[in-house]
Amino acid sequence: MGVFLGCIADDFTGATDLAGLLARSGVKVSLRMGIPKENPENSRTSAIEVIALKCRTSPVGEAVDETLGALAWLRQAGAQRFFWKYCSTFDSTAKGNIGPVAEALMAALETDQTIYCPAFPENGRSIYMGNLFVGELPLAESPMKDHPLTPMRDSNLMRLLAPQVAKPVGLVNHLTVAKGADAIREKISDMQTSGISHLVVDAVANVDLYSIAEACMDMKLLTGGSAIAMPLPALFQKQGLLAVAGENEPWPELADTSIVLSGSCSAMTREQVHRYLKQAAGYKLDPLHLAKHGMDAAREWLLLQPAESKKMIYATAEPAEVGKAQEALGIERAGKLVEDALADLAVLARNMGVRRFVIAGGETSGAVTKALGIDSLRVGPEIAPGVPWNLSQSAGETIAITLKSGNFGTGDFFETALRKLKPDA
Repeated sequence: MGVFLGCIADDFTGATDLAGLLARSGVKVSLRMGIPKENPENSRTSAIEVIALKCRTSPVGEAVDETLGALAWLRQAGAQRFFWKYCSTFDSTAKGNIGPVAEALMAALETDQTIYCPAFPENGRSIYMGNLFVGELPLAESPMKDHPLTPMRDSNLMRLLAPQVAKPVGLVNHLTVAKGADAIREKISDMQTSGISHLVVDAVANVDLYSIAEACMDMKLLTGGSAIAMPLPALFQKQGLLAVAGENEPWPELADTSIVLSGSCSAMTREQVHRYLKQAAGYKLDPLHLAKHGMDAAREWLLLQPAESKKMIYATAEPAEVGKAQEALGIERAGKLVEDALADLAVLARNMGVRRFVIAGGETSGAVTKALGIDSLRVGPEIAPGVPWNLSQSAGETIAITLKSGNFGTGDFFETALRKLKPDA
């Protein structure tokens, strides 16, 4: 049948999150890191194509241009429906990039209305009366309020979105959503008549996601976190728009050699790093030390670790420590020093024989996958909601890699991930 659903994600961990949830349906999903260089007709495409970009914190103009480039490739590949994926905590600033990108995609697709639903109930993200919650906390009271790049100081999605877009913003609240797909369709139609283009939609449980997806599946463009896309494959199959999935290919055997590379400083990743250090050797990267002395010490440490050992290199730190480095070096330089270091160490680990990589953090994931020369991933088993293992090729070697968003997973994520991917998988 060719490509039907084309997806664009604003960072690499978000893309794997989306691809993993879509793959639950059994439909073959292709995940591409960046806009493919080859034309679709020269590439093996899947019914669902996901393009991972690294534009969450790019200047607005760059983010728009990059997403439009991804859209052009997906349209050339034959996609009929499109999904713009951003973080379930709506990571953004007053200038963008969520709204400007969505509006640019709408213009290119000649559609005048779309929805915004970053809810992910399985991971504790819910929207009620237009306000985004992280667990039981409003977004602006959650650890996201101190995010180093996109501090979220307002929980209301309409207020966050309105400065980013030119057309009116409205709400489909939970009183409507709870009534089901027909009620949602009717509300959306009424708002379209009133000229409201950008619709924030409440969702507090998976049942809401299914109702919303059923009501909105005929829209050319949907936007949100990965969870709102999860019901789409089954709905499209029911309409005969997607073929029923075939059997999955078996995974190859991989050497039982691993490394955890963590650049995220989220509260959940801090807990995960703390727990994994109880059973693994660890090396902490300090941006201030990197700026003064470079990477020789980190490389020497890694070279002393046996390939089969449990090991982790991390820049994960408390907010005060992160702030100190950013004050001394600047936010951009501090982040780049860490990203470049972890990317360099990933290549060294691969050359040492490591074949299983656990990467924590969106910016880190982008830097590492680029350094490893990864341009596409085969989506495999899910470790936690929205975090799958993936297979890829790096310098002629088959590797398994998982790209974890900072806030995802439970405290034992690192050990669970490596336990799940056994040598005979």
